[in-house]
Amino acid sequence: MRTTTLGRTGLRVGVAGLGSGGHSMLGRGAGASPARSVAIVERALDLGVTLFDTAPVYGTEEIVGKGIAGRRAEVVISTKSLVIPPGAPVDGDRLISGGDLARNLDASLARLGTDYVDIFHLHGVTPGQYERCRDELVPALLKLRERGKIRFLGITERFIIDPQHRMLTRAVGDDCWDVMMVGFNLINPSARDRVLARTLENNIATLVMFGVRRVLSRPDALREMIGDLAARGLIAADALDADDPLGFLVDDGGAESVIDAAYRFCRHEPGVGVVLTGTGSADHLEANVGSLQRGPLSPTSLERLRTVFGAIDSVSGN
Repeated sequence: MRTTTLGRTGLRVGVAGLGSGGHSMLGRGAGASPARSVAIVERALDLGVTLFDTAPVYGTEEIVGKGIAGRRAEVVISTKSLVIPPGAPVDGDRLISGGDLARNLDASLARLGTDYVDIFHLHGVTPGQYERCRDELVPALLKLRERGKIRFLGITERFIIDPQHRMLTRAVGDDCWDVMMVGFNLINPSARDRVLARTLENNIATLVMFGVRRVLSRPDALREMIGDLAARGLIAADALDADDPLGFLVDDGGAESVIDAAYRFCRHEPGVGVVLTGTGSADHLEANVGSLQRGPLSPTSLERLRTVFGAIDSVSGN
């Protein structure tokens, strides 16, 4: 596994990280047994994956904990806490307290079977919540770090409802964050200038999510989205083949598939640290990790992607 240093944290990790959320949730979304999901974690370890991302809302912390049992010193664990109380609107103004945050962390530690996590994120923070999270919850995070329960502070955006990165463009100006989780893919590369250029400048580590979601893994969904972007005048109607919009990445760019191209696009973007891949299939995991080991796409393909999608910031790819 090729490795990278996660910004100011100094953590050395594999460039491919195992994400345990999304649609798959390590296969749990498709009804996989806990044992089969644990086996995915174990296979990732065998492939050289060292960063494992989870969260209470994914229902996979216990699975990750079982999968890494006995190998804790080899891995970096990234988990999270929602900043809203149970049942509150995701973009509402009700936030949890510092005490709630500490209790959430303790529950996560118990499920993971460890006494500390390497990266603890405020999860899914919306633009309207950011300043209060910074002012009210960061002091609680710092106390948890002083107690040795977390090593580094992270924050994740709600990319589906904030594809313009309005929250992270503010957060990246504050010095309290060691790690940021950002949505980035070849159909919405807007994080390139708005977030990644600034995290690189400030030595903030990045974990990329949404590198491949529904639109880039299902040809029918991709055709539908391309048609919608063209109908809205966001891309030229003749910019892409309507039947095989991203086929040029395989035909001319040397990619093995659209998914292969999508992972490689993310992997080689300046400012990207770890690209998360989530799956419930060992075969898919091996293929995705393989893609993240390969070189960048051709300059011709990258220029065409920039021409077509460079101004797109209204979709997530989900």
